[in-house]
Amino acid sequence: MAENEDLLVSVENGVGRLTLNRPKAINSLTDHMVAGIAKALERWADDDAVHTVLLTGAGERGLCAGGDVVAIYHDAQVGGAKTRAFWHDEYVLNARIANYPKPYVAVMDGIVMGGGVGVSAHGSVRVVTDTTKVGMPEVGIGFIPDVGGTYLLSRAPGRLGLHAALTGAPFTGADAVAMGFADHLVPHDALDAFAAAVVADGVDAALATHAVEPPASPLLAHRDWIDECYAGASVSDVLAALRSQGSEPATAAADLIASRSPIALSVTLAAVRRAADLDTLEDVLRQEFRTSVAALASHDLVEGIRALLVDKDRNPQWKPATLEQCSEDDVEAYFDSADPDLTFPGQE
Repeated sequence: MAENEDLLVSVENGVGRLTLNRPKAINSLTDHMVAGIAKALERWADDDAVHTVLLTGAGERGLCAGGDVVAIYHDAQVGGAKTRAFWHDEYVLNARIANYPKPYVAVMDGIVMGGGVGVSAHGSVRVVTDTTKVGMPEVGIGFIPDVGGTYLLSRAPGRLGLHAALTGAPFTGADAVAMGFADHLVPHDALDAFAAAVVADGVDAALATHAVEPPASPLLAHRDWIDECYAGASVSDVLAALRSQGSEPATAAADLIASRSPIALSVTLAAVRRAADLDTLEDVLRQEFRTSVAALASHDLVEGIRALLVDKDRNPQWKPATLEQCSEDDVEAYFDSADPDLTFPGQE
């Protein structure tokens, strides 16, 4: 396949290789890339000549920085049909990855944000490095964590997932292992050797040779105050608890949360808590499709992308402007049916 393709697909010694190949955009996902991954996985699922899938990202900056949110910005202003179709296909792919019948090895090096989490953290073998920065930063643009992110966040130890969701702050590879987003840590400098070993000797041998014990998780070290402060019934309660906690990390978290979209924060708190009570990833993805489609029609998603990535003034004018102005009805509306809701193959 041509090197200028956004997705490189090949098979080498029984390993199906998927390389996200938009290094200048930190491999941000396009509809073409999502379709290509889905097509390759479908083909390899029943192919006895392929025993393992290996996902990597081109370049040095990261596996994947997420979806193309500037494209979402423009599409939202003309009805959002393309974005809705993209999310449908992306979330179906996330579920396919989670249920894949063969080892799916995702190398989560460097930046792994948003949609990058969706194509990696649902795999069966998830490898981070000492340069990994994982994040679900959606609240910063008036959006709600998606791609199965709320499934993982809701199942992280204690309330670490709520902390990550409401701040939108990135976390380390060691944190990712502690939080259930990853399984193994391989040093960044050993990645080429690791990938070569997967192809030559299989994933178990590659891990045995190259995986190392992760360092202590910085987030786990803060779990006491995180569990206490994020127990509040509302985001306002969480902020008050963080402020009263008095430590520098808690105050920094409060400052970060206070800069985010009030309605996105309120919906995210509800979404993560509801995800904890949903049985399957598919159930959570269906809920996320609802919150995503609702966000697509909202003021804050367009405004958040404008402020951060279009005009870059970093001065979003959120509506509602405060947490106190976000009513229960405002939040509940995000969980209404997307009409039609997300369906998965075989469920239509």
